[in-house]
Amino acid sequence: MKKMRICTVCESYTLSLSHCQEKTSSAHPLRYNPNDKYAKYRRMAKCSKHS
Repeated sequence: MKKMRICTVCESYTLSLSHCQEKTSSAHPLRYNPNDKYAKYRRMAKCSKHS
């Protein structure tokens, strides 16, 4: 079974591994881990990208 992927260029959803001549990324969120040591830094980096 193929999983849904998202194009990093045009942000459209697809099942293929490439779209717009670029690789696609997984459209599903990462699994939650309460013991994740780096979650704080990942959230800080994500927040700074949108600012």
